[in-house]
Amino acid sequence: MLRSIFVSTLLTGLFLTSAGTSAATASETGAASNIGFVLYTKNRAAGTLNARWIYGKEYRGPGIATGGPKDGYVGKYHVRYFLENGEFSDEYDLVIEKSGDVYNVSWITKGKLSANGVGMEVADGLAVGWRRVAD
Repeated sequence: MLRSIFVSTLLTGLFLTSAGTSAATASETGAASNIGFVLYTKNRAAGTLNARWIYGKEYRGPGIATGGPKDGYVGKYHVRYFLENGEFSDEYDLVIEKSGDVYNVSWITKGKLSANGVGMEVADGLAVGWRRVAD
């Protein structure tokens, strides 16, 4: 329990620190922040993850990843994300790999890497910070 609280606090601090830095840069250039965060939680259906995501300060919503392994998080999924109002946002092939206690996550569109991130298991699921990759 103490470890989960520590990890959640650490991730939140890192996320807020990064978001603050990126927001300042984004406001100077007029561009949107390129930092996102997603929390994946297990769904009752095997091989399915529920998602809560945020990108920059403006975009957020739910999502669902399907086609994954029966147990754990590591594997390949197809993920669809939606905005808070229920409108469709994006979809990707999602690849979750694990090295030690760190998860490496990739979002792929038409065979091309669109975003990548790192994460760790927390009490409520798999917490992942991510960013889009430049073309």
